[in-house]
Amino acid sequence: MNGHPISFCGAALIALPSGGLHWPETGVLCVSDLHLGKSDRIARREGRMLPPYDTLDTLDRLSEDIAATRPTQVICLGDSFDDLAAARDLATAARARLQAMMAGRTWIWIEGNHDPGPVDLGGTHRGEVRLGPLMFRHIAAGASTGEVSGHYHPKARLNARGRRLSYPCFLVDDRRLIMPAYGTYTGGLFCDRPELSSLMSDAAQALLLPGRGRAPVAVPMPR
Repeated sequence: MNGHPISFCGAALIALPSGGLHWPETGVLCVSDLHLGKSDRIARREGRMLPPYDTLDTLDRLSEDIAATRPTQVICLGDSFDDLAAARDLATAARARLQAMMAGRTWIWIEGNHDPGPVDLGGTHRGEVRLGPLMFRHIAAGASTGEVSGHYHPKARLNARGRRLSYPCFLVDDRRLIMPAYGTYTGGLFCDRPELSSLMSDAAQALLLPGRGRAPVAVPMPR
């Protein structure tokens, strides 16, 4: 798998092309902002119909990452479901896929702003979790060191050969790592917006996700 190594607060991590984060030493695979059931939630609340394949597509990619990294523990870093009704109404096929991936490994659902309550799918529901030097939570908080979070769905925009390009990305500096959204229908917030630029140090990097299984590419965080 074409990953990009990250040395972060004493942990040797790998940023995956999918937007997942692998910590081989501990057997952890972390993913953020799956937003399962987003097309269902949009239809239910807004009356707009999108192709209803986002959940299974997201789970397909998660299944591939699990097969490649063989984690003993999976941390879903919040907003795993687009709302609690989406978790409750998860289609039978999607529920079966998810529970097959959960079987035989520790599975932690971190609380997000879209899914603040426990879900009836097994696993453990936590507000945040500390493993060694790292703290996993949904939204970046204060001046924490070793914090891994999601929520913002960071994207970077670059000018290349006269074209304006944008990529989902990881953001990382010496104390904080913000993960891209993993879900198929998730949008993003450009990293030059003050909500993100104010969180990251001047030396922060963006790890761009070029797609098609290609390794993330590190650039100075666009501001």
